[in-house]
Amino acid sequence: MPQAFDFKTAVPWGRSFTEYCAFFALDEFAPGAKVLDCGAGPSSFAVEATERGLSVCAADPLYSVSADRIARRIEEVRPTMLASIRQAQARFVWDHYGTPKKQEAVRLAAMQRFLADFGGDQRSAQYVAAALPSLPFRDRAFDLALSSHFLLLYSKQFDLAFHLEAIRELLRVARSLRIFPLLDLDGRRSQHLEPLRQALAGDGFESEVVRVDYEFQKGGNEMLRVELRAQ
Repeated sequence: MPQAFDFKTAVPWGRSFTEYCAFFALDEFAPGAKVLDCGAGPSSFAVEATERGLSVCAADPLYSVSADRIARRIEEVRPTMLASIRQAQARFVWDHYGTPKKQEAVRLAAMQRFLADFGGDQRSAQYVAAALPSLPFRDRAFDLALSSHFLLLYSKQFDLAFHLEAIRELLRVARSLRIFPLLDLDGRRSQHLEPLRQALAGDGFESEVVRVDYEFQKGGNEMLRVELRAQ
């Protein structure tokens, strides 16, 4: 199996509203529901959701710098990211995107949409510079927290203790949590998944691995849903 994605830490790479809906099986939003996109990076989910009348807050340490600096960082990682995808092309399912070039276009469009809003005079979405495992939000401030392509994906870069602390923090600020994908950067199911589920069960949370209607990494068609166990 190619070891193409050899990143030391998380890299900024954005996804769109449509992709998020597929990742997390977001078929509908309850009226007035408040959503946290944590580790959002340069994704366009928050701005696109806001334009649809939804209440979404995006949180990421990346937001402590300007849009220009974020754009430069994207350009720095872009060649490596695209080369890695091409190198490991056989590890992916191309039914949705067709080709690496088309997939790149989707990603760049999402990031440009984010940059236009983040760098605008009047932002549409709410952006908070914050990093796990400590978030500046009150308890149960959100109905749902989402973690896209951060937790579990970077299993080699962040150990089990970090993941557990981060997930507990997300479940402090949100009533429910969804994480996608469950694979690490090598395309294997994260080694942290089952230990995390066991620890969360001890905390009184129910977790469920849910199949979703999206698969890019082969076998990457599942998310983790975590909620407080019903009394």
